Amino acid sequence: MLEFFWPRGGWARAARYIQHRLHRLPDPPEKIARGIFAGVFTTFTPFYGMHFFVAGTLAWILRGNIIAALLGTFFGNPLTYVPIAIASLRTGYWLLDINRHEPHHRSILASFSYASGDLWENTVAWFTGAPTNWSNLHVFYDVVFYPYMIGGILPGIVTGLVAYYLTVPLIRAYQNRRKGALKAKLEALRKKKEQAESGTPSE
Repeated sequence: MLEFFWPRGGWARAARYIQHRLHRLPDPPEKIARGIFAGVFTTFTPFYGMHFFVAGTLAWILRGNIIAALLGTFFGNPLTYVPIAIASLRTGYWLLDINRHEPHHRSILASFSYASGDLWENTVAWFTGAPTNWSNLHVFYDVVFYPYMIGGILPGIVTGLVAYYLTVPLIRAYQNRRKGALKAKLEALRKKKEQAESGTPSE
């Protein structure tokens, strides 16, 4: 549980690992960046537990790199989910003209709790024949899920585009440097082979 919030080596090491994996992907920079856009955008959606699937599907639609999309979802983590949720919900309330300070509006955590209780109690009711009541789940949909889903579109697109335009030149520079290093290594091996065949001692 502790490693979920603070992985071994810290989040800086985790970020470097993701950066390393992104740099080593073989696709063109634009395709990798489209995948990153899909992954970052997905973190602004309320489909928790399905972010990999949503990001992969969106990357496929955008003709982006699916692996990059999956790695891009790590933009959403225990350190960023709170500001992401606040930005998405506030934008959603604004776009839908919802007054989040109305008396019937519960806190987000309370809405999650009551909705989870509805799911459990009604699942049990299906087997016991007891009456079902989905009122808390309806409140959760109206107060949290729907505003989150609508509100996450705008900040998700903006953040995804920032990630796209930042990563394209970085990945291109890395790939060019790697190609140059590989070319120099192959050239050195070629010269060494020629010297061995001609009998000339290598430097």
